[in-house]
Amino acid sequence: MIRAGTRQGLRAALTLPPAEGRSVALVPTMGFLHEGHLSLCDQAREAADCVVMSLFVNPLQFGPGEDFEAYPRDEDRDAALAAERGVDILFAPSMEVMYPQGAAAVRVSAPELETRLCGAHRPGHFAGVLTVVAKLFHIVAPDVAIFGRKDAQQALLIRRMAADLDFPVDVRTGPIVREADGLAMSSRNAYLSAEERRRATALFQGLLAAHRAFTAGERSSPALEAAVTAVLEDVGGVGPQYVEAVDPHTLARVPHAEPGTLLAVAAHVGRTRLIDNWILGRDVPPREAAVPAAE
Repeated sequence: MIRAGTRQGLRAALTLPPAEGRSVALVPTMGFLHEGHLSLCDQAREAADCVVMSLFVNPLQFGPGEDFEAYPRDEDRDAALAAERGVDILFAPSMEVMYPQGAAAVRVSAPELETRLCGAHRPGHFAGVLTVVAKLFHIVAPDVAIFGRKDAQQALLIRRMAADLDFPVDVRTGPIVREADGLAMSSRNAYLSAEERRRATALFQGLLAAHRAFTAGERSSPALEAAVTAVLEDVGGVGPQYVEAVDPHTLARVPHAEPGTLLAVAAHVGRTRLIDNWILGRDVPPREAAVPAAE
């Protein structure tokens, strides 16, 4: 695996086998890799000849008082994991490489989509995400880019950005990867104490309660949302931020759920903010499924 920290180094790596003249898949990450990230590498390997992973903790997507400084970082650990999973090029730029003129004066935004769900509670977050992903698309010029579905709003926004701004990139989404107890894998899980880690499973248990209600015939979105909220509120130290049943293409709330409706949740467990989601009528609880949750 080639490690590059500059644009020149990346360009040089992309002129060498297995990248030269062949298809390239990009897996953008902020590092501190877990199995969710690594599963995206597997998908990228199947989609293209050369896999590029980026490691960059992007300051533009962190608001005042958020965890930019505390966000876990360990480039050597990540490099070892990426190499084991078949990544060909690891692009780990510095702040100066990504933003040579300081904070970007021009940013990409999606006003109709970025202010819903997480965006309603993290102003400017998705403009930061879209801007750094647009830069990575220009720098790496991938044929395919793979993102995790745990950040469903992010994946939708990036897909729309690529389509609306004519990026020649096939944006794909990988399934949520969960721990044995159902907790969605996240780099921020590292913040949790042992007791908080136990409580954090309430997000999955809440979604599972809604899944069971939907399977039993419940179609009222408020009732399904309430099923999630009831589980979260029953666990001490878990503070729901939102629970919403939305159209997966527009993120608009829907009064009645149907197969394909996205049920999204965000909650604080202690001081750690976690997110998760479920596609009603399509996702299956891990213990009942022979394959990962459906896209």
